[in-house]
Amino acid sequence: MNNKLCPCGTGQSYVDCCGALHSGARTAGTAEQLMRSRYSAFAVSDEDYLLRTWASKHRPASAGIDSADRWLKLEILATENGGLFQNEGVVEFRAHYVGGVVHERSRFVRENGQWVYAEAETE
Repeated sequence: MNNKLCPCGTGQSYVDCCGALHSGARTAGTAEQLMRSRYSAFAVSDEDYLLRTWASKHRPASAGIDSADRWLKLEILATENGGLFQNEGVVEFRAHYVGGVVHERSRFVRENGQWVYAEAETE
C-alpha cells in the first residue's frame, strides 16, 4: 500500500498520510485528522489502531471490522471545534462502502494529550 493513495481522500499517499498515524510515527493533530485515520483503519482492516484511538471510557472489546467490507469514499460534511489547541470536537461524515453508507456525527476528545474517538452523537 506504500505508493497507493490514502483511503481517507486527502490525495496523499497512504504512508505519508494515515499510514504514519497507524504505524505510530505521528499522532493526529486535529479531530478531523483522527476521523480520517480511523476511516482508513477500517479500509485497511487495522483493528489495533481503531482500539488504540477509542476513548477508554467507551472502548469495546472489538472494533467490529469485517474484512469483507469494501470502503469506497469518505466525505467530511462538517467539523465543530477539534483544532490543534482544543480538547473536544465533532466531525460529521459519510463513509461509503459497497452496499451502503454510514452517516454519523462523531464526538472526539483528548485523552492523555491525544485525540480519541468518544462516541457517536445521538439526537
